[in-house]
Amino acid sequence: MHQTDRTPVRVASVPAGHPYVRAVTQHPAIEVLPDPLPEGAEPGRWWPPVMLDADWVRAHADDFDVFHLHFGAESYDAEHLRRFVAALAEVGRPLVHTVHDLENPQLVDQAPHVEALDVLVPAAAELITLTATAAAEIEQRWGRSARVLPHPTLLQHEELPETEPIRFRVIGVHLRDLRPNIVGPELVASLAEAVESLGGVGPLRVEISLHEHVRDEAAAEEIAAIVAAAPRLELLRRPRLGDEALERELAALDVALLPYRHGTHSGWLELCHDLGVPVVGPRVGHLAAQHPSGYLAADILRPDALAEALGAALARPESPSHSDARRAAVHDRSIARAAETERVRAAHAALYEELAR
Repeated sequence: MHQTDRTPVRVASVPAGHPYVRAVTQHPAIEVLPDPLPEGAEPGRWWPPVMLDADWVRAHADDFDVFHLHFGAESYDAEHLRRFVAALAEVGRPLVHTVHDLENPQLVDQAPHVEALDVLVPAAAELITLTATAAAEIEQRWGRSARVLPHPTLLQHEELPETEPIRFRVIGVHLRDLRPNIVGPELVASLAEAVESLGGVGPLRVEISLHEHVRDEAAAEEIAAIVAAAPRLELLRRPRLGDEALERELAALDVALLPYRHGTHSGWLELCHDLGVPVVGPRVGHLAAQHPSGYLAADILRPDALAEALGAALARPESPSHSDARRAAVHDRSIARAAETERVRAAHAALYEELAR
């Protein structure tokens, strides 16, 4: 438990109410301002971020000591962001930017994101990122050093959630709402072919999870048609799962497949790591640097390469969801992650205090 007599540093965080942000700022030396509700937004929605605005900065300069941007820059164009960083300089408040995304998963055309980074990265007093390889890319592209602070655990508990024993090996892929960086029908077609060539794994079921409401209904219908023709595939079309239900579902998997077309880091990968689930995924971004021992990179759109990676993942000792090896992995990782999370929180607190002097 932290103890301090210091006055907390007041942080204007964009956002504040995101699980990652809450995880890294749970420290008594940090006070995070709540997210202002955008006009007309339902309670709990922080985007488009109200704080990420020059007028807000000037009006609230006495309310915060440090501004920390995590997510949400895609809500505004580069000129808006230039006015924002100019206002921070005008009122004398430092900017911290955590570069989670060198490629934005919410965008197809990355040009606006690159323009935003070209504004934010040079303007930040300090940069943070999640992996050493991402820090190296930042150094190469902008000549700036970034502190490497790993993604903390987001699990709600320290033990495996209770799941029902099943008679199948289970591979799961969550396509969610088919956001721009999700590979949909092409991946499902590759997976349908790949699993037919998997031998020696016993009875196998592949769960394709898809939100009830998606961004591309035509793609969802194509996915449904592919699944209907593939005997080992099952489509789970339903509302978005809550955190606890998602943890239970992931914990019951023998292997998780990440369906990314592009990206940099993955909170989904972090959750699978904490649950002891081996992960197969694409060779994109810096995913493999997050947890190298548990990530099998492959060309996921080539059925032969995907089958090889899935077979290797299913052969791992911790793959069977109810195995002793899985329980041991979760136990050992929970101990290591608790200590890591404390270090990450302390590092954020120290950085904020240094900048607020």
